[in-house]
Amino acid sequence: MERSAIRDRDLKKTAPDFAAIHPGYGSSILRAQCVGAVMIRVLMIAALMCCTATVAAAADDLYRAQAVVTGQGEANRVIGFAACLEDVLIKVSGAGRLAGDPRLTAYTSRAGDFVKAHSYHDQMSGTPIRDEQGTRDRPYDLIVDFDEKKIDGLLETLGSKPWLSHRPSLAVFAEMEQGARKYMVSADAGLSAVAPREALLAASAKRGISIVLPDDAALAKSGIDGADLTKLPSATLAARAAELGGEVALVGRLKWDDAELGWATEWQMEWQGRPHRWQLRGVTFDEAFRRAIGGAAQILSGNGDPG
Repeated sequence: MERSAIRDRDLKKTAPDFAAIHPGYGSSILRAQCVGAVMIRVLMIAALMCCTATVAAAADDLYRAQAVVTGQGEANRVIGFAACLEDVLIKVSGAGRLAGDPRLTAYTSRAGDFVKAHSYHDQMSGTPIRDEQGTRDRPYDLIVDFDEKKIDGLLETLGSKPWLSHRPSLAVFAEMEQGARKYMVSADAGLSAVAPREALLAASAKRGISIVLPDDAALAKSGIDGADLTKLPSATLAARAAELGGEVALVGRLKWDDAELGWATEWQMEWQGRPHRWQLRGVTFDEAFRRAIGGAAQILSGNGDPG
């Protein structure tokens, strides 16, 4: 069911319930309880809508990047600008090979020259200041908008180009295995699986690729589970991706490795009739998902297979 349909149904249901409990003013305690229930429901609906919008808007703002900095001082801002410059070059071009490229050093040292505007978001907004330094030690999201022409020109200098054509959305089917526990990353995952889902969404925004995730009902209906993922025919995966609103299926398996204290991952995707596979070992799941979405972007943008 679409989010808008859920919202309309729930809001219509909520209004008569409140009226039935309160034909007049009624009990102040009951009124407070009911108002609280209504607010909780509305906030939950808003959170779902926000999550949906995040996925849909992942490919927007291609020339925007962000980094976490400590305080709003110039020294930290310069470091943040440098990190954002590398990110935005990869995001705009789809060329993951630019990560760590030594040629970038000459430009990241003066990354501010490419910045059009910047702003801060206080990660501790609403939390009282507890130290003598005030805001200096508080974590902020530094949000940076870069000059489009300057970034395009720098990409040309680096032998790349902006990827401004249509960016296909990815339907991501990812299984995680840690010991005896196996589960699929889904749109309505339980509390224990929220972090991987949020990491996937963050990777989507970072690389400018929209993604969709199956919910538990869709997984049950399709009969997809982790053991069968890599064995499914490409036509079946494409059909499942289309049912979710995705254009390309990205399939991955992540298995925890105690010896390496990280995840061993393998990914596969078919694009324009050609299968692509890549692996990564000994990484956090945040990095695994960044490399997965980045690898898909590199293929889709015509920049070759992931390294």
